[in-house]
Amino acid sequence: MRYQLLLWLLLLASVTQAEVYRCEGPNGTTFTDRPCSGEGSRIEVQDNRIGGQFDQNLPPEQPSPMPDSGAEATPVPESPCRFINSTDLRTYLIRGQVVVGMTREQVREAFGPPPETYPVPQETWIYQTDYYGKLYELTYVYFREGCVESVVYRKP
Repeated sequence: MRYQLLLWLLLLASVTQAEVYRCEGPNGTTFTDRPCSGEGSRIEVQDNRIGGQFDQNLPPEQPSPMPDSGAEATPVPESPCRFINSTDLRTYLIRGQVVVGMTREQVREAFGPPPETYPVPQETWIYQTDYYGKLYELTYVYFREGCVESVVYRKP
């Protein structure tokens, strides 16, 4: 009997939903569960149970303003340096990986100091990977303007 009563109470609690009102007053904006006596509006509270979409409660997107046709667009120079989010960067460094856009310091942190470097015609660092004492792979890291432009893995 007690379990049936508890089950009914749980079902009833999941079905009921409180109403929320936004009230504008001399002291500012307040929120309450009762209708306002003056200016106020009812707020629709969306169901927050597990599931749904991450963008469910976001405001609608605003259209971006069109650029003025009379103004000349200045070209942005291409650069190999790119923003690497800190979480991804930490993951790359822990795994000992080098990706396009890393700086020299980040490459040193991932691979260590370079055993071979060639400054001309393009700055290149060459790392060797040994497997059971034998040369297994060569890794070429090419830099442009202080950032990694490409990483090439080659068998010797």
